[in-house]
Amino acid sequence: MFHYTVDVSTGMNETIERLEESLKQEGFGVLWRFSVTEKLQEKGLDFSTPMVILEVCNPQEATRVLNENLLVGYFLPCKIVVYEENGITKIGMPKPTMLVGMINEPALKEIAADIEKRLAACLDRCR
Repeated sequence: MFHYTVDVSTGMNETIERLEESLKQEGFGVLWRFSVTEKLQEKGLDFSTPMVILEVCNPQEATRVLNENLLVGYFLPCKIVVYEENGITKIGMPKPTMLVGMINEPALKEIAADIEKRLAACLDRCR
C-alpha cells in the first residue's frame, strides 16, 4: 500500500492539535495547514467531508535527502491528511519509502525508511 493511515478516537481539531505536538517531538514543523473542505466550498462546490492537509517538514531531514538527490524535492514537504469518513477521524500519509522508491538510490531508501518510521509513530501517538 502506498499510504499509512490510522483511525483515531478524537475529533478533527483535537486530532490536529495532538498531531502537531507529536510532530514537534520528532523535529517536524507544520509549514502549511490547508482545509480542502473550506476551499472547495469557497469555490461553490458540493464537498462536505471534513479534510485538512498538513504540509510538514524536518529541515535537517530535508537537507539530507536533497543532498542525495534534488529530485526528492518533488516529494517535499511531506503531506499528512486528517479527515473524517463515516464518522471516524483518520490520519494518513503517503509512505516516504514508496515515493523515494521511484528514485532507485539505496541511500535514499534508508533515509526514507527512518523518516517513515518516525512519522508513522507520530500518527500512532494520536490514536
